[in-house]
Amino acid sequence: MTKLSDRINLLGESETLAMAKKSRELKEKGYDVINLSLGEPDFNTPDRIKEAAKKAIDNNYTFYTPVNGYQDARQAVCNKLKRDNNLDYTAEQIVLTTGGKQAIANAVLCLANPGEEVIIPKPFWVSYRQIVKMAEAKEVYIDTDITTDFKITPEQLEKAITPKSKLFMFSSPCNPSGTVYTKDELAALAKVFEKHPHVYIMSDEIYEYIVFDGKHESIAQFDSIKDRVIIINGLSKGYAMTGWRLGYSASNLDIAKACTKLQGQFTSATCSITQRTVIEAMSMGAEDVKSMLEKFRERRDLVLELMKDIPGVITNKPQGAFYVFADIKSYLGKKDGDYVIKTAEDLAMYLLNTVHVAMVSGDAFGSPDCIRFSYATSNDLLIEAVKRIKIGLSRLK
Repeated sequence: MTKLSDRINLLGESETLAMAKKSRELKEKGYDVINLSLGEPDFNTPDRIKEAAKKAIDNNYTFYTPVNGYQDARQAVCNKLKRDNNLDYTAEQIVLTTGGKQAIANAVLCLANPGEEVIIPKPFWVSYRQIVKMAEAKEVYIDTDITTDFKITPEQLEKAITPKSKLFMFSSPCNPSGTVYTKDELAALAKVFEKHPHVYIMSDEIYEYIVFDGKHESIAQFDSIKDRVIIINGLSKGYAMTGWRLGYSASNLDIAKACTKLQGQFTSATCSITQRTVIEAMSMGAEDVKSMLEKFRERRDLVLELMKDIPGVITNKPQGAFYVFADIKSYLGKKDGDYVIKTAEDLAMYLLNTVHVAMVSGDAFGSPDCIRFSYATSNDLLIEAVKRIKIGLSRLK
């Protein structure tokens, strides 16, 4: 037997990717599976971005690039941050990465030492926990629930910070809950961080353009803590470019240089062709992707209305992203024949195997009473999926 490292043995598989794999396996066996597990827009990449990629190929942008990305592509990110967020960064403070996940890993591995504490509100995106494990740091969680729209309070944050705290990681809009922090709420959290200058803040803003009411607010807007904020963003969600693999970070210069150094030993630069699309994508703002946003709003409202007919499933009204994170604890302990629903994972597998709808257990996100499903698919499939879920849950007694 191959003796693998402790590091890889301690690392968990991405639960979202694992569920997607299971749904594909069932499909290959001939089952009609509706996959609501992955966070992937079902829209095509805008034509003008595709044209930019074709032009890049014709112009032979096919050689190695600087590790942190082309200068003009990084400057395009700076221009976007100024236009949309009123934030001032230089190109040297931007690092282009192979997806937002690499930008997060860069930041955590460059900041967190073994044994230092990383504070993460629940629910969290599945990879946060595993990336912190790779850094051999200690996860410190802050609990939330559906009654508060899964938001933490300044008091909770204050209580979680210790002399060993190094990093705070969160997303707004949030995957999996769709939670969006307001400017006032972020300002209150910033006041806490002002008192603890040893704590850095990783702000995952990948769903920035998918906000249904008001607008996205970045915690980096507060000058008192901006130098300690690492913004994570990318092209996958807002521009329907999941397969293009382009993320980026914006941070102080020391962190940006460290991320570039780390990335130089892992992957070097991301795809040269994708980098040339950044300039075109960053010239597009929220208005350019408004039709996609409105379609997501329509789907959210459709799903929430349909879910009202399912007893015992509690939902809130997510203000961003494209997920519903439903409280299903009333079904824990129920059973169908000999199959007992002890956990949300049991429920997710039950629904996959009996009614062939793939969702992700809330355990993956640190909230074991919940289950996440994406509504980034067609209305017809969503209607059919909720119908199947209702049938499946009705069998549990």
